[in-house]
Amino acid sequence: MTDSAPGAPLTPDLAIIGSGSGNSLITPHWDGRPVVLADRGVGSTDAFGGTCLNVGCIPTKMFVRPAALAHSTEEAGRLGVDLHLRGADWPQIRDRIFARVDAISRAGRHYRAEELDHVTLLEQQVRLTGPRSFLAEDGTEVRAEQLVLAAGSRPVLPEVPGVDLPQVHTSDSVMRLESLPSRVLIVGGGYIACEFAGIFSGLGSEVIQVNRSVGLMSALDPDLASAYSAEAEKSWTVLYERTLGAVVARDPEGRGEPAGATAQLLTVDGRQEEYDVDIVLIAIGRRPNSDLLGAEEAGLDLHDDGRIVVDAWQRVLAGGEPVEGLYALGDLSSAAQLKHVANHEARVVAHNLENPHDLRASRQHAVPAAVFSHPELAEVGLTEPQAVEQIGAEHVTVKIQHYGDTAYGWAMEDSTGIVKVIADRRDGTLLGGHAMGYQASNLLQPVIQAMSFGQDAHSAARGQYWIHPALMEVTENALLGLDVPPSRHL
Repeated sequence: MTDSAPGAPLTPDLAIIGSGSGNSLITPHWDGRPVVLADRGVGSTDAFGGTCLNVGCIPTKMFVRPAALAHSTEEAGRLGVDLHLRGADWPQIRDRIFARVDAISRAGRHYRAEELDHVTLLEQQVRLTGPRSFLAEDGTEVRAEQLVLAAGSRPVLPEVPGVDLPQVHTSDSVMRLESLPSRVLIVGGGYIACEFAGIFSGLGSEVIQVNRSVGLMSALDPDLASAYSAEAEKSWTVLYERTLGAVVARDPEGRGEPAGATAQLLTVDGRQEEYDVDIVLIAIGRRPNSDLLGAEEAGLDLHDDGRIVVDAWQRVLAGGEPVEGLYALGDLSSAAQLKHVANHEARVVAHNLENPHDLRASRQHAVPAAVFSHPELAEVGLTEPQAVEQIGAEHVTVKIQHYGDTAYGWAMEDSTGIVKVIADRRDGTLLGGHAMGYQASNLLQPVIQAMSFGQDAHSAARGQYWIHPALMEVTENALLGLDVPPSRHL
């Protein structure tokens, strides 16, 4: 690294806090130039590579796939095929997943720590001491020419008795369970809670999902949120207008070895309910790690939810002005909390670090998201109420297309899947797209592409061939059903 005297500060050309998307910033541009990468690990582990790889997107979707296969017995029955689910081998599923994930994490750490002579890896919690400096737990001080904050987020835990019991989990720990729990209580109504509800119910656990409001996935378009809630209520127990009051370790045989827990719920009308379960999974949201970095104490601007404020070029603001040489990306600064957004922002920051006189802005238009629950959900752009608020109800055109009204939907005997598209009826500008059902995330991609490249609804529907009788005809028919003028380009 640098020829610093013992105890002297490290003075790299680039320092990065966070080994998720921030890890990709160490491009060949920095070969032979000193770089410091600081990372405290994920949750209570020292895993390298950030949330997505270790406790987020990747392992959860690797659990989603076997759960989806288990759920497929429902469709098979509708089609006259008698499939019996004899059970799920949780240890085999878990070990297959983490054998791959952990190997990737270890390889990433080894490459950064052992193979790159110009990179120093600090596997510790660090706190900012200035706009481009920080101090590690062992006293190592770093003063960087340029610094990127990419320290991610962590699960929110409620302040209730018993939340620190070993029977209480978050997404950081629940995928490493020794065995499949027979009964799971999940607290939360958002995407993490709903994904795990789909996973555990599919694999054979009895699931009780608790939400403080009525309905699940309330941030979605109302039509999708309502339809999803109705389907979830058919697949597992959903309890509304309840919050977690306490968790008590349960020792049913009096041996001093708790076998589970009793979750005490509080209802909106003041009653208390108790549910005996094997585990409690808390999934009520995530908070940015800005407090762990001491961002406020360092004088950086923060949003009300704790996110670090950045400008269009991902530069961190202090007192409303960009701090020279200081950038932030990912969950630490982005409201989206999506890996594909963090990766995009990392590409923008990588360019700006290497080309400070030719800055690029990050793109915030047509950002999609998917929830891999049962059924799957996907969205991009505005909901219908948002579109009405922005341009007026008289200018909004909407089409909801059911899977079951297309040829492939007939093949599936599907009665629940839907694709909803929203456009400006004056010129066909696509404003939003929403889908629920089998392969919803893939079915929405043509809408995402059209929105991203400025293609109007009429052109998107009629300017290309759609394979018949593929399920993608659901999206085609949704676009065809919008009340928009003919395109000038066709």
